[in-house]
Amino acid sequence: MKIEEVMTRDVLTVTPELPLRDVAQLLTHNHVSGVPVCSQGGRVLGVVSEADILRREQGFPPALGGRLAWLFRRLDGELTKLGALTAGDAMTAPALTVSPTQRIADAARLMVTNRINRLPVVAHGRLVGIVSRADLVRAFQRSDAEIEREIREDVLLRIMLVSPEEFELAVEGGVVTISGGVSTRFDAEILERCLWRVPGVVEVHAELHDRSGVAR
Repeated sequence: MKIEEVMTRDVLTVTPELPLRDVAQLLTHNHVSGVPVCSQGGRVLGVVSEADILRREQGFPPALGGRLAWLFRRLDGELTKLGALTAGDAMTAPALTVSPTQRIADAARLMVTNRINRLPVVAHGRLVGIVSRADLVRAFQRSDAEIEREIREDVLLRIMLVSPEEFELAVEGGVVTISGGVSTRFDAEILERCLWRVPGVVEVHAELHDRSGVAR
């Protein structure tokens, strides 16, 4: 399943010049926790979130010198955020982005690894959407028929380049049962990994054969 199938296309954005107070009002009014900061041409410059605004609310730490001066020099970027007045001052940049044709598993991995809640979706250098954790969670609320169709049309036909008719496939309650022939043991491993990455799949039972016998 691709990101373009679950992303929100009507994206709320702000300019880097927007005062941080207005950004806070915008987030509150629209019940969102962060927005992309974009240039007039639609290029994503960064993302400003509730966390960035809260960091500003912490205020400046007391001035320290001596042996601790090096620490504050290293934290100069964070100290700048503490005095942020605009979205551009407070934003996290550069922003992590994804393309609409990437798989939602890629977006999930980025969100978990970087502990973020949303990713701008960019195509040809311009913002085309945004995908959130909630979007990814909704993607797992799929029927068995939808899961089976993706396995046949996407995993088997487009990724593995094999005919779906060569396999016995069943999906029940998100549990995938598949059997059939593959060229190598490596192909069997790749196929099973792909099955696990299909949104909505909770378990995989695979009996895949190569020329020498049971491959997986």
